Amino acid sequence: MTSTNDPFSDVSFTSNPSPVPATTAPPGTGTSHPGGGHLAALIIGCLLILPGLGLLLGGAGLGITYAVARDSAGYLTFSMPDLSSSSPALTTADAVVATSSDVPSWVLDRLEFDVRLTARPVEPGKTVFLGIAPAGSLSTYLTGVAHDQVVGITDPRSGGQRSAVLRATPGAATAPAPTSQTFWAASATGPGQQQLTWRVTGGQWAAVIMNADGSSGVAVASSIGVRAGFLLPMAFIMLGLGLVVSGVAVALIIAGASGSRPSSYTRPPGVPTPASAAAGGPGQPVTMSMATPTGAPMQAPPPTGQPVAWSSHPRAMSPVALDARLDEPLSRWLWLVKWFLAIPHFIVLGFLWIAFSVVSVVAFFAILFTGSYPRGLFAFNVGVLQWSWRVSYYCGNGGLGTDRYPPFSLGPEPDYPARLDIAYPERLSRGLVLVKWWLLAIPHYIILGLLLGGGGWVWGRTTNSGARVETWGWGVLGLLVAIAGFSLLFTGRYPRALFDLVIGLNRWVYRVVAYAALMTDVYPPFQLDEGGSEVPLAPLAPPSQLAPVVPADRIEPPRQVDG
Repeated sequence: MTSTNDPFSDVSFTSNPSPVPATTAPPGTGTSHPGGGHLAALIIGCLLILPGLGLLLGGAGLGITYAVARDSAGYLTFSMPDLSSSSPALTTADAVVATSSDVPSWVLDRLEFDVRLTARPVEPGKTVFLGIAPAGSLSTYLTGVAHDQVVGITDPRSGGQRSAVLRATPGAATAPAPTSQTFWAASATGPGQQQLTWRVTGGQWAAVIMNADGSSGVAVASSIGVRAGFLLPMAFIMLGLGLVVSGVAVALIIAGASGSRPSSYTRPPGVPTPASAAAGGPGQPVTMSMATPTGAPMQAPPPTGQPVAWSSHPRAMSPVALDARLDEPLSRWLWLVKWFLAIPHFIVLGFLWIAFSVVSVVAFFAILFTGSYPRGLFAFNVGVLQWSWRVSYYCGNGGLGTDRYPPFSLGPEPDYPARLDIAYPERLSRGLVLVKWWLLAIPHYIILGLLLGGGGWVWGRTTNSGARVETWGWGVLGLLVAIAGFSLLFTGRYPRALFDLVIGLNRWVYRVVAYAALMTDVYPPFQLDEGGSEVPLAPLAPPSQLAPVVPADRIEPPRQVDG
């Protein structure tokens, strides 16, 4: 060839057509990973496993309760704290039983729901009265009469014994004798312990405890029992549904985790190998050149038998680089106790994250007034995230991908199998710092809520006017890591597809964390970049676009251009 513009002179390599042993691609690059359908199956399966397990546990608990907690009459009995009132009556708040008027009566008949109310006067010799009546009729009867309503029971977890919470209604100190009233649906009266049973029917009903003569000063020890014929069928229905939903969820998880795309290059029929095209016969070096139709250089296919890394899609451009290497072989059982071994890290990280929050507030004002993140503060926060990622990768939602104990370090630790780096921004927007960490990041917060769980908070008061906060919730990441742990426990291997997905989800999480912590203005992409390596190998061009193979003895060197 004599033309210096020959497109086939752009790229060349020399290969030996002798057999080439297959090699393993670097972790996270040539590994298999779920395709779109398999990924959807995996996520749907993880979401279904929660209600499936809930139905199984609920059905099992209901069945066990039905089998062992009933008394000889078939009632589940709940003891009440002692009730006392200086007024003539103790009632339930509003209605103890309320059903909509459009509920057919046969529905309640089929449920076979019975209520048993038991009360024993604390003071011997008192004659107690128990009654259940329509809520409206009882309210009319007690109009103008002092009475106390039971509106709640204190939580025993708050300390001390349970006690009733009463709401007083002022009025007369005596009431007409309840035994002379005719509106009771069920009643019981007499000295000593009294017991009332009633089959629930439609409407709004309320219960009352009084002295038989309507006098003031009611004090009783009481209990409530329920008997429901539908409990056992409901337990079986919940167990059946739980088995079906859990089975579907497990099948989807297995199908999603095992599905993969090809990770090696397959030479189509008719495409010659370097050895077959060489004029000098087997064993002779062959030079190949190729280019795209536009003349740009193109990557050459490898010799036959050597695997090639493929990428499902190009990586998103992000200043957050998260890498992980599956540090095999992994112990089958060590992951069960890693959380305990990592307690020293949790203690230190607790203080570091407090400092992280303080530094982020300082950085907020620095960016607001100067447009830059102080480099020293930036390095500290990156170090906290690096430390957190290493510990998470060792024993948490990061993936359980290594048995190497994480170092106590704020540095990068390049030899550890989990690495994280965030590019330092020379300039940051002063306006974005006001809204990006809360308003702009809301869509990602919703996604992170699904990935990490967290559910919500409960705020409750205690008897000593204190408060408690409780959280609950499991996320997709926790479920996937648990599946990986059980796979290690029973099979001794970590599914590569599952590893790629877990690391991709963690990459999403840390991109959002860096954005919300004001460390970058680059909005986190809505893209799942799977695999342990942040920068995978580029895909090869299809063989149909490769230039023809040219024997080495027919390629002329480029012509020298005289200056």
